[in-house]
Amino acid sequence: MSPSGKSMHMVESAGENVEEVKEGDIVVPVFLPNCKECRDCKSKKSNNCSVFKYNKYSLNMPRDQSSRFRDMKGEVVHHFFSVSSFAQYTVVDVANVVKISQDLPLDKACLLSCGVSTGVGAAWKVAEVEEGSTVAIFGLGSVGLAVAEGAKLRGASKIIGVDLNPKKFEIGKNFGVTDYVNPATIDGKSVSEVIKDLTDGGADYCFECIGLASLMQDAFSSCREGWGQTVILGMEMHGSPLSVNSYEILRGKTVTGSMLGGVKPKIDIPILARKYLDKELNLDGFITHELSFRDINKAFDLLLEGDSLRSIIWMDK
Repeated sequence: MSPSGKSMHMVESAGENVEEVKEGDIVVPVFLPNCKECRDCKSKKSNNCSVFKYNKYSLNMPRDQSSRFRDMKGEVVHHFFSVSSFAQYTVVDVANVVKISQDLPLDKACLLSCGVSTGVGAAWKVAEVEEGSTVAIFGLGSVGLAVAEGAKLRGASKIIGVDLNPKKFEIGKNFGVTDYVNPATIDGKSVSEVIKDLTDGGADYCFECIGLASLMQDAFSSCREGWGQTVILGMEMHGSPLSVNSYEILRGKTVTGSMLGGVKPKIDIPILARKYLDKELNLDGFITHELSFRDINKAFDLLLEGDSLRSIIWMDK
């Protein structure tokens, strides 16, 4: 397949027995496989695939663990997350691609491959945020802001963003964030105490979007007794365990994790695409920069500096 955006491709050719896509189709490669036939894929309870089990260290094709890539010396080059989308051409298993409408602009299609789908899906499919509910989001990167967008569309009455970067609150307003908490400027109070004050006892839903066990604990402490739910979207970057008070679990709080926001790629990504085309879903606001492939390192610098949400990488510019 050949790419036209950061993680959106046009099918250049399809292998034998591949019937789902054909040459010329626009597809979104997704790291999470979806075979559509196994018990997990047919269940509404998860977005796992029991045929092609996702592995965060996956470096090759899922069916036989082989690589389709070689360098100029003939040595094996591995597949990153089974997708390898930062390349002019890639080879992807059909379980890892989603065919989408030709009407969707290419620079918007690529946003649905990971972050935006994760955040919106978490609000819609995992938490099932209700109208009038209160939401606290820990980390206002693209995933966190996508949670805000999803919660806004579900009718949440208060959406609290927690982030150390004050620039994120102004950005967050465009996605529905109503209140902002900067942990560095709340003298004498913990984040959970501030959120409990803002929500009359704790948020109905808390989302951790960074990947730090300490923030997961803060999120859990900030949700309401009786029914408060904490949704973990960040992958713990240090491998640290999460420790929660068992008494609070007995009092009705819950914790759940989610990969890709509970989204079943082949079913839900086309739905998100349609919602954008129907002007229901904001994708434009996530695009802060557009760069050529030769400047991809600049895109990572912008991300690390906190100056971008999503940079679109164009292969042909």
